[in-house]
Amino acid sequence: MASGQQWVLVEMVQAFYEAPAYHLILEGILILWIIRLLFSKTYKLHETYKLTEKEKEDLIEEWQPDPLVPPVPKDHSSLNYDVVTGPPSHKIIINGKECINFASFNFLGLLDNDRVKQKALASLKKYGVGTCGPRGFYGTFDVHLELESRVAKFMKTEEAIIYSYGFATVASAVPAYSKRGDIIFVDEAACFSIQKGLQASRSFIKYFKHNDMEDLERLLKEQEEEDQKNPRKARVTRKFIVVEGLYINTADICPLPELVKLKYKYKVRIFLEESMSFGVLGEHGRGVTEHFRVNIDDIDLISANMENAVASIGGFCCGRSFVIDHQRLSGQGYCFSASLPPMAAAAMRPNIMEEDPDIFTVLREKCRHVYTALQGNTRFEVSGLSVAPALHLQLERSSGSRESDMQLLRSIVDYCMDRHVALTLARYLERKRERFLPPPSIRVVVTVEQTEDDIQKAVSCIKGQLQPLIK
Repeated sequence: MASGQQWVLVEMVQAFYEAPAYHLILEGILILWIIRLLFSKTYKLHETYKLTEKEKEDLIEEWQPDPLVPPVPKDHSSLNYDVVTGPPSHKIIINGKECINFASFNFLGLLDNDRVKQKALASLKKYGVGTCGPRGFYGTFDVHLELESRVAKFMKTEEAIIYSYGFATVASAVPAYSKRGDIIFVDEAACFSIQKGLQASRSFIKYFKHNDMEDLERLLKEQEEEDQKNPRKARVTRKFIVVEGLYINTADICPLPELVKLKYKYKVRIFLEESMSFGVLGEHGRGVTEHFRVNIDDIDLISANMENAVASIGGFCCGRSFVIDHQRLSGQGYCFSASLPPMAAAAMRPNIMEEDPDIFTVLREKCRHVYTALQGNTRFEVSGLSVAPALHLQLERSSGSRESDMQLLRSIVDYCMDRHVALTLARYLERKRERFLPPPSIRVVVTVEQTEDDIQKAVSCIKGQLQPLIK
């Protein structure tokens, strides 16, 4: 054993003598550098200076904290409200002035419907005002289960789930299914509630150009090529397409038949947000699936709020039972918010739309009439389709300043209100909160209650008498 160790030592000495000189110099430098690092201090102590009590007080007095929020002028439009007195139905009283309502999303005129109000009053007397608890904590009432059953039956799906807040419906539904590592393909014109759902999901987001199926397919092909490089990862990565049926920011319809083809071609799931199309599109108001006669089973999840056409509050999701049941465990707005007030659940009655399907024909005819009447104005551009009940009037030529454009459009809204026509500006969260900020616009809302004279007066006010305001 000793002879073996001696032999190794002899070999090391021999190798040392045979090694090149530059090799020995380099190793020596490295050894010295390591020794230096081991024994040297990694930082230098600076001389400290003790402040006197007066100096400390002066520094504290001079210090100014950063503002909690950015400064907002007192005359900002969001801080100055137009106050409504009474129901915002066909006629609306704003700041004490009665106007024809072209601002509220009361498309079917159900807000002041006698049958709806009777149901709400009966429920108010029986259950009281609210629920004071989420659905899982004594917040599930029989009227909630009845409403979920009615919605599922009306939409011809297996099951439905009710949320108490419209904005939270799709914002809770998206992160209930899509998690970190999953991929969502979303239209760049998606509304803000969808954007919040995407943010909460922490998924990888890929935006495609608005209603551009070629751009969407390009992204899907790129993802397919990535999946082929790493099939093991692809097997556990879920992929979704999220679109609106009728876009609130652009007033046009998604090409649903083409989306369904891409769904099966590239094996992705479709989430369809129908807050603006539910109760508007289709023969019976079932939305964009009925409008295009697409099998509703081809859509993995449909969500909509109940705050527009059906004049209530809250929202719903519908689809297959196993899909909906998952939200009862994972939908944040469902699990943690107090449930829908019973009177609102009792008042939301889809059967009213089934009993009077002609109401949708009347709405479509009035939408086309308003859309056609607003055409031909060189100062404005009408954004949207003729079947959309909420159109956008945008300036044909921007001044180059968003603030100036908003002030000009606000003056037009005030001009119309002085003549008893209520319009509204389309509002968005600015300061880089909107992913794609739409251009400033006036929103013109069409309802079944508006008469021919009402429409003529509004169009005349917008189209004819506004010429002097725009130079």
